[in-house]
Amino acid sequence: MKNELEAITLKNLQSEITRFFLAYRFALQEIETKINILQEEFKLIHEYNPIEHISTRVKSPKSILSKIQKKNIETSIEAVRENIRDIAGVRITCSFVEDIYKVSAMLQAQNDIEVVDVKDYIKSPKENGYQSLHLIIKIPIFMSDHMESVYTEIQIRTIAMDFWASLEHKIYYKYNKEVPEHIRLELKEAAIQAAELDRKMERLNEEINILKANEEETSLDAMPIAYLAQYLSKLPLDYSSEDDQD
Repeated sequence: MKNELEAITLKNLQSEITRFFLAYRFALQEIETKINILQEEFKLIHEYNPIEHISTRVKSPKSILSKIQKKNIETSIEAVRENIRDIAGVRITCSFVEDIYKVSAMLQAQNDIEVVDVKDYIKSPKENGYQSLHLIIKIPIFMSDHMESVYTEIQIRTIAMDFWASLEHKIYYKYNKEVPEHIRLELKEAAIQAAELDRKMERLNEEINILKANEEETSLDAMPIAYLAQYLSKLPLDYSSEDDQD
């Protein structure tokens, strides 16, 4: 009897853990669908795509346990679900800084997304030079027997920011987070240079957009119908002709 109860308890626990991780997987699928729709719309209507790359991940059980210990969280599924809000993570890489805020605004405007927190590490970079825009959101998912809102973290950054963050993470991992001071200073300097590169590329993009707009106006002016309109506008308006009399 005792063995049967233990088997039932273990089975229930396995089922609960499985559903716990499934919820985060489904949340990521919902967000990916939203982002894909935005991408398609931009490609077809605006002839421009602000999103370069999307990646998703669900934290591993080992990583979750580490965070439980670090934050001294109660070891229950409900406590973990409420207090660890980056178990599901989405990273969106954009071409330019202005695209980051465009994508962020479009996601926040979705009716079924609840924005819980926004951390702007672009306007206020971290001490080590890290830059990115972080959103903590709750998104509804529909299971077979209930609906639940799932916490998800969305990080939006440029290619330069992502490149720096990736290398910085690898260096810290290699040194087991005990990075020599001179390397920290060089990493911060590299972050400043990456930010300057973003600003320079944005200025170039603005100039190209202006040139493109001018070319489009010129091409419209060169159309035959435009010439016809110009010709007609120069004709004298004469209402004294007999053909116009009643």
